[in-house]
Amino acid sequence: MPMQSHAEYLRSQALAVMRAELSEVIDQRTIGQERYVTAIKSLTLSRRESVTEPCACVVEPSLVVVVQGAKQLLVGDHAYAYDIDHFMITSLDIPASSQVLQASPDKPLLGLVLKLDVGLIAELISQARLPSPGKCTAEASVGLGTISLALLEPCFRLLALLNTPADIPVLAPLIEREIHYKLLKSDLAARLWQIAAMGGQRQRIARAIDLLKANYAEPLHMADLAAHVQMSTSSLHHYFRQLTAKSPLQYQKWLRLREARRLMLNEGMDAAGAAFRVGYESPSQFSREYGRLFGAPPKRDIESLRQTGEVGTVA
Repeated sequence: MPMQSHAEYLRSQALAVMRAELSEVIDQRTIGQERYVTAIKSLTLSRRESVTEPCACVVEPSLVVVVQGAKQLLVGDHAYAYDIDHFMITSLDIPASSQVLQASPDKPLLGLVLKLDVGLIAELISQARLPSPGKCTAEASVGLGTISLALLEPCFRLLALLNTPADIPVLAPLIEREIHYKLLKSDLAARLWQIAAMGGQRQRIARAIDLLKANYAEPLHMADLAAHVQMSTSSLHHYFRQLTAKSPLQYQKWLRLREARRLMLNEGMDAAGAAFRVGYESPSQFSREYGRLFGAPPKRDIESLRQTGEVGTVA
């Protein structure tokens, strides 16, 4: 066997072993539940035992790793498929749909989501004096990278801390720092440099999103939103759509409908009450737009969610 191919074989074997170990840990932690919130604040585990249709979800700035199965994230007209060979990073709170492509009861989809710390990325770039990976031409808020042993190993050590909760406050931040550093050494380094760059359009859009999230029930005035983030109205609309696949008005509508869904599902509010709470003046308009987003009228959708327990998640 040639030396290069032998080295590749050893790397693939090591990756397979690490994936198997991660799969075992996540499998044991998630039995009977699709989403497991761990004692590490930034870390969530997930499990799905069947393929699904696209399900509306919220995507925070995160690293998403799948160790068994396959999934895709739909943002606007773009589909980002990720599996055991590819990890995903997202850099903004974006509206999307998540779809399980490969899963079964015997071999469920298993994965983890780690929230990204953009400030930590910028700090590591500065402190480590990493060479610039070159310009990233992509403007989307989602990127796919190649899984490596260097990335999976600290992920495994982070999960291992769940067995020793007393160690989490001291060791978890160190391992999370290592994971961020390994991402800066991955094939998505240029994308991460772009995310961490200060003063760019991405930061302005992120501030616009924060303002919309804080005031989703209030009428939207584009001129005020543009002034808040120091952009022209046309530039705000252009970059907002480019990075989130939605206009600011569509994004606000998405926020309103998701909050209304939460109010009905978790607080027992009826559709009309939820509609008024999130800023709608017309219950009929609310019902139409709710059905377009979630695929069913409010009452039927909530009944289905209560029966299945299904919620939108990323991993």
